[in-house]
Amino acid sequence: MDSQAAPIQHDNEPHHNDIAHRLNWLRAGVLGANDGIVSVAAIVVGVAGVTTESGPILIAGTAGVVGGAISMALGEYVSVSSQKDSQRALIEKERRELEEQPEEELEELAAIYQGKGLSADTARTVARELTAHDALGAHLSAELHIDETDIVSPWHAAFASAAAFLVGAILPMLAILLPPEDIRVPLTFVAVLVALALTGAVGAWIGGGSKTKAAVRVVIGGAAALIATFLIGSWLGASGITV
Repeated sequence: MDSQAAPIQHDNEPHHNDIAHRLNWLRAGVLGANDGIVSVAAIVVGVAGVTTESGPILIAGTAGVVGGAISMALGEYVSVSSQKDSQRALIEKERRELEEQPEEELEELAAIYQGKGLSADTARTVARELTAHDALGAHLSAELHIDETDIVSPWHAAFASAAAFLVGAILPMLAILLPPEDIRVPLTFVAVLVALALTGAVGAWIGGGSKTKAAVRVVIGGAAALIATFLIGSWLGASGITV
């Protein structure tokens, strides 16, 4: 029975890691959509405070959607590219050290496992067997906690970030443009705050946090942004500065 249990647990490990990786991407997508909702809603509500005409609102909102999506994609691309370059540098450094000083690296790996509670003999045996199987992978996992095959693509991250932003931006654009002029602003407020409560709760659920607290935080932040931009837009419109 014991000889059959161990392989089953080992086979499930990659599946568990894959699920965690997908959840991280899902959480990033929810946060990207949240950014799209708040930033575009703030823009269109601010413009709606100046004018009730749909043309200026559409132009400003479209500019916010395009500019925001590009900014999100660029920021994510730069961030992930830096992370990728750093990981590649660490991998190459570890590969070079294994080639130039294999015995020292073996001792280092054994010391790591000994520090985790294994006896000196067991730690050295484990280090030898792991080194014989995949020396680079063993050191990357034990020392740096990275996987050579699990490096995120900057292009994938940029596309996912931009797509998430665009999905979130659709709601405030529709909410401000489709209803009649006399109810478009309050309806946008309600739609945006409900959507933010949902994205906050989903993000907290994915991360294992409190859904209620997360929803309240994002709703308060979103409401503050909407109120501020609408009041500023109304003041600018009433003052005649924008005429």
